[in-house]
Amino acid sequence: MRTALKLTLMSVSLLLAVDAWAQIPSLAKCTRSANLLACVDADGNAYSVNTVGNTIYLRGFERAGKRYWAQTNSRYGQLTFFTGIASDGEAWVGYNRRVGWTTLNRFSSSGGSSAKFTCSRITGC
Repeated sequence: MRTALKLTLMSVSLLLAVDAWAQIPSLAKCTRSANLLACVDADGNAYSVNTVGNTIYLRGFERAGKRYWAQTNSRYGQLTFFTGIASDGEAWVGYNRRVGWTTLNRFSSSGGSSAKFTCSRITGC
């Protein structure tokens, strides 16, 4: 009886796990070299990340908006500044500052968006 109960519980657990796995969205497919990462996701969005010293260059294509974009991040110790521009003319600037396990974030864009928020490794954003 105990064996049958264990097998039943294991079967139910397996079915729940398979069902949960089926609901996970597809991950991006990526190719990597020494300092370049290029990815495409299931929705047709594409991006690349290139690292040169303390500078990170991001480039991408947003399928929904049919726009290309580029962003440059420059890191100085615990402070990272970023600037970006998109093919539709939108531009943005901002920074991230790490303080222990907390990150202070601020950005604004020419499209009228702006935000100031804090993220923690424990509680999230």
